[in-house]
Amino acid sequence: MIDQQVSLRGGAACLPVRPRTGRCLVLAAVFVCAACGLVYELELVALASYLIGDSVTQASVVLSVMVFAMGVGSLLAKRLRSRAAVGFGLIEAALALVGGSSALVLYASFAWIGESRYALVGFSLTIGILIGAEIPLLMTLIQRVDRQDAGGAVADLFAADYVGALVGGLAFPFLLLPVLGQLTGALCTGAVNAAAGGALVLCVFRRDLTPRSRWLLILANVAVIAVLAVATALVDDFERAARRAVYGDGVRVAVQTEVQEVVLTGSGRSSLDLYLDGRLRVSARDEYRYHEALVHPAMNGPHARVLILGGGDGLAARELLRYPDVRAVTVVEIDQGVTRLARTDRALSELNRHAFRDPRVTAVTADAFNWLRAAHGQYDVVISDLPDPGISTSTKLYSAEFYGLVAESLAPGGRLVVHGGPPVSRPRTFWTVEASMRAAGLRTRPYWMSGRLTDSAAGPDRATHRERPAHGWGFVLAGPGQRPEPGLAAKAPELRSMTEPALLDAGREAERARLPGLPPSTLVHPRYWEDR
Repeated sequence: MIDQQVSLRGGAACLPVRPRTGRCLVLAAVFVCAACGLVYELELVALASYLIGDSVTQASVVLSVMVFAMGVGSLLAKRLRSRAAVGFGLIEAALALVGGSSALVLYASFAWIGESRYALVGFSLTIGILIGAEIPLLMTLIQRVDRQDAGGAVADLFAADYVGALVGGLAFPFLLLPVLGQLTGALCTGAVNAAAGGALVLCVFRRDLTPRSRWLLILANVAVIAVLAVATALVDDFERAARRAVYGDGVRVAVQTEVQEVVLTGSGRSSLDLYLDGRLRVSARDEYRYHEALVHPAMNGPHARVLILGGGDGLAARELLRYPDVRAVTVVEIDQGVTRLARTDRALSELNRHAFRDPRVTAVTADAFNWLRAAHGQYDVVISDLPDPGISTSTKLYSAEFYGLVAESLAPGGRLVVHGGPPVSRPRTFWTVEASMRAAGLRTRPYWMSGRLTDSAAGPDRATHRERPAHGWGFVLAGPGQRPEPGLAAKAPELRSMTEPALLDAGREAERARLPGLPPSTLVHPRYWEDR
């Protein structure tokens, strides 16, 4: 009776360990649970950016919903403080199951339903509530094993929580993703979470549990770990089935590089499709139109030394090698896995005509922005064959600062050409790219290419191979010139605010381009054709 009264007042008489040992074990559990919680959070952000696109928006949604939900969870946990041990054990089991399976369910909803936004918000809300409920219960438990003032207990808990978050945040990109991948990494994190929470309660606070509660926790944790283990064993089969649902039955290569997921579909060069992080980057059906329009207009002039920023698939280099007076081509690609496939994959190497075997071509694995900062000489032509400007992670490669670095690398009379995105469906993005180039002191000539068959824009259905109306590609050809006059900035809002109907009207009135080397199907808006 006396032991029970001491227990209810928060003493340590009924615990199987010394107070200091119990305190260390509680803080260790806080450390592990915090690391797992941050991994769940980063997993949601990374997977949402991959499946839905626009990483800034997805990160904002996940973080804001989770922070709100953590507050809700803290309030709800007040009702469990009288049974803190069993409540914490069940919450950790639930968090392990929900967090560990979140990546699997999100990917499944995208592959078979085509929509992941609602699942993303639901997981963010649920995981946030469960994480928010941890601290009030842990506060009760730590005071339960070692009497101390509330301020000291809070300091200890938050110190362990923040250090655990640091370890989890670093482990996610440098250990879990490269070694285990997104799906397996989340599942293993859930298993660790369940083991840590269950071990703390069943070992340190087992005397606070009724026999029924003890068996409930044991069964719950065993069931959660078993479910996660089975899912881990079947994750390869799941990924193959999901890829077939997303990309079709023709998936030949699926590689997770250090930078992105690379998928090749199609049995030969005529049916090849290249996806980078779920976005259709190259389709053999119409890539030649894109690369011809990208490369040839800029080749009207000196072109002995050419720099390609991006273009690890070798297709822009293929077009350049048509010119016998091209002496050196440097390809700066951030993902070595893409250039490796461009060299070794039979269909892709045939499509690029074995461009990387040509002694004039040099491939460099580097970030284009940082590589330009190191100043590697001057080039007659710079071709920017980079990811879509609508993808948040590539925005620095479309900034005025970036174009300033490119301008410094241009030889006298040199030219720069940039893919600026589809001008019809996303005119705001296209004209923002053009305005950024002018802000860097370049003289610009926007043009666009019609006849596009496939759509690689970011969006919820971007990974599905669907034909769409031919809106074409937008490009900007530029060269060194005078700095824009001060009043030029006032024109930028007018350019960026062009609506789709206005752009379509301009397209109907467009004239055939007269630039030498420009494909005959390329249209240039006469309003922007004149020199600036």
